[in-house]
Amino acid sequence: MFTYYLRLAAISLKRNRILTALMVAAIALGIGMSMTSMTVLHMMSANPLSHKDEKVRRILLDNWDVNDPWDEDNPTEPPDLVTYQDANNLVQAHKAEHEAAFFPNVLPLEPDKREVKPYMVEALFTTSGFFPIFEPPFRYGSGWSPAEDRNAARVAVIDSETNDKLFGGENSVGRKVRLGGEDYTVVGVLEKWRPTPRVYHVANGAFNDPQSVFVPFAIGIEKQLNSNSNNSCYKDAEPGYAGLLASECIWIDLWVQVKDDADAQRYASFLNDYVAEQKKTGRFQRPTNNRVYTVSEFLEAQRVVGRDVRTQVWLAFAFFAVCLINTVGLLLAKFMGKAPEIGLRRAVGASKPAVFAQYLTESGLVGLAGGLCGLVLTGLGLLALRKLYAGTSIERLAELDWSMVFASLLIALIASLIAGLYPTWRACQVQPATQLKTQ
Repeated sequence: MFTYYLRLAAISLKRNRILTALMVAAIALGIGMSMTSMTVLHMMSANPLSHKDEKVRRILLDNWDVNDPWDEDNPTEPPDLVTYQDANNLVQAHKAEHEAAFFPNVLPLEPDKREVKPYMVEALFTTSGFFPIFEPPFRYGSGWSPAEDRNAARVAVIDSETNDKLFGGENSVGRKVRLGGEDYTVVGVLEKWRPTPRVYHVANGAFNDPQSVFVPFAIGIEKQLNSNSNNSCYKDAEPGYAGLLASECIWIDLWVQVKDDADAQRYASFLNDYVAEQKKTGRFQRPTNNRVYTVSEFLEAQRVVGRDVRTQVWLAFAFFAVCLINTVGLLLAKFMGKAPEIGLRRAVGASKPAVFAQYLTESGLVGLAGGLCGLVLTGLGLLALRKLYAGTSIERLAELDWSMVFASLLIALIASLIAGLYPTWRACQVQPATQLKTQ
């Protein structure tokens, strides 16, 4: 019976191609605009570590000025980074499965190949816990050990692009790469890795690419470097690098991995005890305000998805609603124009449910056609965004995945069925006797 209704719907839609094209175009425009904005929101609000959201925790401590909260708009929120002394103390305490303290900076890279000129790379100075926590995929090798952390061993993990440029894509584990005038042994090569958002470090751009080189945290301290991303102090540090390390300046990301929620609670208690001890030395003058955020909680607290993006999505769906209202009017005009045909069908025995199913099937067919055309418009819209924002973080967000393709078709189908309910109901109210007398 359903195939019969589909055949009738196809015949009906072919009869008035202009009206059909208008209805399909209305839905396609609404789908195209709404799904373009929805795709960007979907990519921005993703969680690359959703499979271990409860285990990976962002650590925040409120060491800020007692008279001046870190965020005036949200005074209960602690600073989004930690000091060197706190990062070092908490890593050394090793109260979690893994700890990752890190900061970015740049190093000059000097290739062995003469045809490749020296250039600057952004490096992440991190503890070894970074790799088991964030799980970057390795093509060759692995990360380094905690012992190499402690010894500031000259080891490095490089990304696939750097490996291709320096070693032609070969297995470079054990080979040397010259960074900052020193030779580092390559211990690992990453596969192409583009976590979206870049959850581990959102301070200077949640949608920027990961660093090209990863080296032990202790090397950055030995070289007297600080973060090239974000450094904030509420009071001046003592002169020199030692003064920075002992200061209340925040510039280091700190993450840990725990076993489960109970372990996270134990870690939170440990943090409270740690802050209480630090208070005795005159630090942490504000009320204790620690955070052991899950990944999703941290992304929400950092407002990775801005209000303007959400507003654009609402505006796009408002436009879609206008398109649906127009579709309702067009369907109503089409179905009521068939009153004589409906009356004849009813007179020869067609029931109201049969008429309702037939015309609702026609509405659904319009919706599917509009959804398919809308997918084409969505693809064009995302292509335009990639062209407009080429070379920026937005370019990578404008990618349509299969979940959004399915969502587009489903939304178009449901919306068209809803839009067809009233016109179909009106069509079912046609009285056969009235139409037969008219004829």
